[in-house]
Amino acid sequence: MPDRRLVALVLASALALPAGAGGGEVTDDRAQALERLVVQDCGSCHGLTLKGGLGPDIRAETLAGTEPESLAAIILDGVPGTAMPPWRPLISEEDARWIAEYLLATPAQ
Repeated sequence: MPDRRLVALVLASALALPAGAGGGEVTDDRAQALERLVVQDCGSCHGLTLKGGLGPDIRAETLAGTEPESLAAIILDGVPGTAMPPWRPLISEEDARWIAEYLLATPAQ
């Protein structure tokens, strides 16, 4: 069971991000905020380099062949029975799609 303080911190930091406008495009400012979300919030479970931790490795090389829509659905709805929470209450579908495409396109650091 994840530490409640960690979950509260992750949710609070995500709530500090303004939600996407719903226009289908992510602005440059929003993209920067989403990149920080990936590093800080996704990284808190998937490791700071996204190589895995509590959650699995989510680097582009590991996700190769995954459809962006499938990955966005996991981001939005979580994975029942695992520590992966649903982010739908906190981010828009456009945000989730941007994160999915970012993860699929960003080389390992």
